[in-house]
Amino acid sequence: MSAERLRTALDALAGREKAFAQAIERAGYPAPRIRPRGHETLLRTIIGQQVSVQSANAIWGRLEAAGGTDPARLAALSDEELRNIGLSRQKSSYARSLAVEVASGRLNLAALPEDDEEAIAELVAIKGIGRWSAEIFLLFAEGRGDIWPAGDLAVQIECGQILGLAERPSERATRALAEAWRPHRGAAAIFAWHHYGTRLRTKAGKAPV
Repeated sequence: MSAERLRTALDALAGREKAFAQAIERAGYPAPRIRPRGHETLLRTIIGQQVSVQSANAIWGRLEAAGGTDPARLAALSDEELRNIGLSRQKSSYARSLAVEVASGRLNLAALPEDDEEAIAELVAIKGIGRWSAEIFLLFAEGRGDIWPAGDLAVQIECGQILGLAERPSERATRALAEAWRPHRGAAAIFAWHHYGTRLRTKAGKAPV
């Protein structure tokens, strides 16, 4: 989602929801979050699960050196090679499953269904890809404007903050709250993460960026 498209969507939300207009005035507009469209973005999601950014980057560097960012090459790597790269047995299984699906052509990331829920269903059928990972891929790599990752903790927290709720809404409540924001829920999610980061930096006494 380009900066221009993101700003246009947020302006539309601000026109509907006064709380959004006030939040944008406080935090400003977020920078776009754009990821490459394809296998590497999903693979990075798997590698990054439950590890620090620094660890994930180190593993990725070793995987690149082994040629494992190519699906066919990754599918051919042994369990021992993947373990030496830094992948756990579970992550090795997930990464290999994704690589096999892409290399075989059964998963064509350039031709996912246009319907968002159908695209999510196709992605979560892959071992190791949950709904959140699928939604993040569709939002950042494909720029789908109405993706709403309501299961994301930061999105839930900031929905509550932006709307002035007494407590963090549940995933179900977060989905319900955002129904009125269609077809701009993707921009709302990106802004929620931006608002969250800005608020934490302000609380820590750091200048917003």
